[in-house]
Order: sequence, then C-alpha cells, then structure tokens
Amino acid sequence: MKKIPMAARGSAGCRRLFQRLVLFPACAGALAVLAACAAAPTSAPAVSALPSADVSLAPAFSSLVASRSASVVDISTLRIGRDESPEDIELEIAPERDFADRLAWPMRANVRVSQIRDLASGVIVSADGLILTSAHVVAHIDEVQVRLDDGRRFTARVVGADKRTDVGLLKIDATALPVAAIGDSSRLAPGDWVAAISAPFGFHGSVTAGVVSAVDRILAGGGDVPFIQTDVAINPGSSGSPLFDSRGEVIGINSMIYSGSGGYMGLSFAVPINLAMRIATQLRAGGTVRRAHLGVEFQEMTPALAQSFALPKASGALVVRVDAGSPAHAAGLVQGDIVTAFDGIPVSRLTDLLQQVGERVPGDRSRMEVWRRGAQRTVWVTPSEERTAKAAFPPAAAPEWNDGLGLSLGEVSAAQKAQLRLDSGLLVREATGLARSEGIRAGDFIVAVNDLRVDRVEQFKQALSRLPAGRSVALLVMRDMRLAYVAVWLPEQRPTGRASFLRAPTPTRAP
Repeated sequence: MKKIPMAARGSAGCRRLFQRLVLFPACAGALAVLAACAAAPTSAPAVSALPSADVSLAPAFSSLVASRSASVVDISTLRIGRDESPEDIELEIAPERDFADRLAWPMRANVRVSQIRDLASGVIVSADGLILTSAHVVAHIDEVQVRLDDGRRFTARVVGADKRTDVGLLKIDATALPVAAIGDSSRLAPGDWVAAISAPFGFHGSVTAGVVSAVDRILAGGGDVPFIQTDVAINPGSSGSPLFDSRGEVIGINSMIYSGSGGYMGLSFAVPINLAMRIATQLRAGGTVRRAHLGVEFQEMTPALAQSFALPKASGALVVRVDAGSPAHAAGLVQGDIVTAFDGIPVSRLTDLLQQVGERVPGDRSRMEVWRRGAQRTVWVTPSEERTAKAAFPPAAAPEWNDGLGLSLGEVSAAQKAQLRLDSGLLVREATGLARSEGIRAGDFIVAVNDLRVDRVEQFKQALSRLPAGRSVALLVMRDMRLAYVAVWLPEQRPTGRASFLRAPTPTRAP
C-alpha cells in the first residue's frame, strides 16, 4: 500500500475534521433554513447577508519589494582568533584527511582556533555607499563583505558602531547606489502593517511581514532603547535589516528576537529609525556618539506609585538613584523626585524623558519640572558628556596582486599572532585553483614559502617572484595548530591582473 507523506496525511485528516465540524452542521443548518423558509409566509422580509471580511485591510507588499529591495544588502563578516569559550563556537574549517596527515591529527582538547563567519543584512542610506546595520553585526570583526541586490560585492569599512543602541554604520567605495526612503518611526502605532527584507540563513531578498505589536518597548538588558516590537519573522542573517511600513519607508532596523530556542518565536524587536539615523549621523561625523550624561536612574510611574507620592496622575519618571558628584546631584535632584517635564515638553512615560535627554548636546542647560513632596518645582541641569572609549576598526583593503595560485591572503595582527602562537604567517581567506587542489583551505595560515618565513603580503609576493615558473613551491601551512609543508605547482604563465591580497585588519572592540 502506498504510504501517504506526513504532510499529506495531516492535510487529509484536517479535511476530514473540517468536513465533520463545518460541512455537516452547515448542511443541517441549511436544511433547517429551507424548512423554515417553506413554512414562513411569502411576505417575510429577506435576511440580509453577513458582512464579509475586508481583505483589503492587509497591504500588498509586492510593490514595496519591487521598489525597495535594491536598497537592501547582504553582509558577511569574518572574525578570527582563539576563543575563550570554545564550547560556544563551531569550527568552520575542520581537518580534512586529504590534506597532509600531520594536519589531521587530533588536537588537544584545550586548543581551539576559530574562524567565525556570520551573515547579516543592512540598508543603503546614502548614494555614496553608507550602509546602516546593527552594531553587534560589525563588533569584533576582522573583515566585512557587502553584496548588493544586483550581485556586486564590495569590501566594506566600519565607520562606527554604537553598542548602546545597536546601530552600526558601514562604508563601501561605490556611487549612484539606490537609497532607501527613510520614514518617521514616531508615527507608528500597534497594529500597523510592517515588512522586513533580509537574508535569513543567507537566503537573499527574503520578505517577511507582520504587524507592530508594541512601541517604546524597554527591554531588560536592552539599555534605554525604545524598541519597536513586531511579529515579523526574524532569523539569523536578518540582523541589521530594514523594517518597512506600508508606505515603503524604513521605520526601524531589526536588532533582536526574544527566543527560548534560538529561532524565531513571534517576538522581534527593531531600533526606531529616528534614533538609528541620529546615531548614524554622529558616527559618520566622528566615529563615536556624544551622549548627555545626567548621572541619575529613573523608574516608570504606575498608578500605585502616583498615589503614594500624591501625584495627580500616573505620569512622569521617578528618580530612584542620583550619583554623587553628577550633574543631577549638582542640580539638586534627589531620590523620590518625579520629573514631569523636560525643557517644557511633558513627560508622560519614562521613554519620553530618555528620548529628550538623548537628543540634548552635552553642556547645554535644560529645565526640568519636578514633583517633590506634593508640590511642583523647577530644576536646572547641565548634562556632562558621557565618557566612552573611541573604537577603531579595520582599514579598507589594500591594493591586490595576483599570485597565480588562487590564494586570497590577509595579514595577521600582533594580537592574533599571540592568540595563535604564531611568529609569522598570513591568513588564507579564500583558496581556489591550484592551491585548493592541493588541499589548502580558507582558515589555514601560510607560515613560510620554502624556508623563508612570511609576515607581510609583500614578502609573499617577492618570495614567489624569485622562484622560476613551471616548478613547485613548498608552502608551510598551519591548520589547527599543526604544521605541514604542501607542494603547489607554479604556473608557467602567471596572471598579470590584480588578485585578492588584503592588508592586515586590526581587530578592536567597540566601547
């Protein structure tokens, strides 16, 4: 007997259940109606039909995708080095038996060298190559590649990243790029339709849609960012992707999900575009974000708290802590004060105050209306600048040179060498052609050419140029802390074009 696939069996079962639950009662109901009609007088008024659902309420996102997808990019990042928690990282490059037996020997359990590749998304915000994404996408990376919707690929430079708001900014060397239309996230309301275009798990141009579940959502561990909560499906590879409204305007940058399994569970959170663009403007200007610092901690007001403090209504932001020597302390704020207005703008919720403070320039004097012990007071405060360390990021790729072997090499920083216990070496970022045919893979390290150790791309270039064509060269290769020489044949005619040699990216951590 032919077996029915699980999906088909489930569908058949559902149809039978539907017939039992819907069709049979419906038929019985229809017979009853017919009987009633037969018995009823002919002058009885006709029963009006029930109103049908308005399918036009759900927007058609096909036109949005057609007009906006060109501004969405795929991002792939690379980070190399030794991991402090090897259990959390999976090796991308595993030892292969066709590559020098010594390199395939088992490693010590406490040794772990990682080459971590991640996928993400971003959106073009300027025609000259500025790309908005998430800060966690570009944090601690050694290299970042961008793929445009038309298939072109670029090596990107990290302009800046703000860990506090999870906003990152990239730059590629391109012009006349399609730019996304930027909307106004303050106009969003729960129930509004939204859609995301991203590359979940690397599937380019994927579209998911849903509604806004909540706005101004403050999350534990999410800082003071008033997130947009949606039920749009967001998965690995979607971080940094744009969230569009029904008008095709970007109103958020997808940042995180709430999940107990690591995958999408119906709760996604996006950074409001008004906040993201304000941060991006500062990152573009100086690579960092200047923040006004008050030195005070607030709490959301509730009706019970308002009654306790004799506040007429449950609004404002309650002061729960004031740092000694801070601008708030100097202004006279005390624990138990309730800020009801900031520079004349009423504070209905805590997020209102956080937004107002975030928009202020350090050093500018501001007026705060405060409720204290049953009376309204005015307090003047001058925010200081929050101290943060300026982040440095990998430089752009240097000119390339073709070795004829199919190797794309990158220089290794001193910190990475210390982690890997390397005296010298170049990272294999990509291996094709002759090198790949001999078993060299991405993630390997070229330590020496014959007996000449190489530490710079220029040294590798010179070493190969001094060798006669039409013979083999011995490359000392390290993989998983094991060394072995691999013989690669030098072609008699070497290409004269430019190939893939990249200067050393210096990894640093964002503040």
